[in-house]
Amino acid sequence: SGTTWDSWLYDTLPNLKVEGKKVAVFGVGDQQSYSDYYCDAAGELYDLFEAKGCKMFGFTSTDGYEHESSKAERDGKFIGLLCDEDNQYDLSEDRAKAWIAQLKDEGFF
Repeated sequence: SGTTWDSWLYDTLPNLKVEGKKVAVFGVGDQQSYSDYYCDAAGELYDLFEAKGCKMFGFTSTDGYEHESSKAERDGKFIGLLCDEDNQYDLSEDRAKAWIAQLKDEGFF
């Protein structure tokens, strides 16, 4: 991600014993200013937890977002809940409520 938390992502997380744990990823980003890499760190987090054998939950639709590219996108869906508090703050609460309901339906809780 090129951020200061890369050392945790790539040095600490791979050494944690999280195999079989349920994981749902969420992130916050600015899809207009960072359109080419919107919420990339969330995608990296997803990849690392998945590689450790975690059970991944909470994919969401990319509909309504205005970005060019994201490491958090798989087969036309986001790997979790992504919110843009800079440009779509008015949508975040409803997106979060829908995501929690989805996670319940998926058996996350």
